[in-house]
Amino acid sequence: GHGVVPSTECSAGDVLDMGYVMAGDTVTATVKIKNTSSLTLPFSVQLESLSPTRDRDRQKIPSFLTSPLQRTEIVGTQNYNGFSVFSVSPTEGKIEAGTSQDFVVTFSPDHESLYYSDRLKVLLFGKQTAHEIRLKGAARDHLMFVEGGEPLDVPVESLAVTSPVAPQEALKGVPQEPVRSLLLLLEYVEGSAEPARAEITVGAMEGPVLAAKQAVEFSVDGGPELQRAGFSLDGPKGALERGQRQRIGVSWVPPADLQTSDPPLVSALLTVKGDITESYRVLLMARVVSA
Repeated sequence: GHGVVPSTECSAGDVLDMGYVMAGDTVTATVKIKNTSSLTLPFSVQLESLSPTRDRDRQKIPSFLTSPLQRTEIVGTQNYNGFSVFSVSPTEGKIEAGTSQDFVVTFSPDHESLYYSDRLKVLLFGKQTAHEIRLKGAARDHLMFVEGGEPLDVPVESLAVTSPVAPQEALKGVPQEPVRSLLLLLEYVEGSAEPARAEITVGAMEGPVLAAKQAVEFSVDGGPELQRAGFSLDGPKGALERGQRQRIGVSWVPPADLQTSDPPLVSALLTVKGDITESYRVLLMARVVSA
């Protein structure tokens, strides 16, 4: 007889990021697995969130407390309605030699969260792991999103009922959300000719057609304090159509009178207008490091 090693190729890498989705909407992505061996491969698909040992595995200290390198759990935020936020089809079957099988992954979040995640495992012959793909996605209640900077939150949801830090107000007829915070850390290499750089990204999700021509508008108000501290902004304002995103760059060169014992910490206000108006306090912290 002849011993044959089953082999497959997967169109997705280690991570399948479904991106930002409006809460309550559904998006899909297709993963293709090709059978590159000379025999028929029976397969089955498993989601970590549906593992029979998940309840036992959850009786552990969260990863963000035990490992600074791993902030999120393999199985992150789940839907309130009890249905899986990620699903895949088909869940079992056979891939003939030399052919491919398409797997449709569905992301259906029912509330706002940045930490939806799961793990998809493809098994051959019921026991041999062929591929492991981490699934991740984020959902928002509103049309726009802002990402970047150092993490200031914990990647798990709290069951506590919290009150907003500021009352909601009407601003020119558009609802006003509480101010959120972003931290950008810029490190300038001593003696370097290049400034220290950091960036944040503003995006507009695909959503319902709005009356306004532009879906999302944004602007950063830093004032003269930023320039005195050595900061400069690239692309501080703009407008986005649905499905677009734009980068706001920040660079820093130490001013001549910088006191190394007192590194600068200044703030700017980022205002994002879409179906609501959101404000972000962007904290800019800079320091000089040796090469």
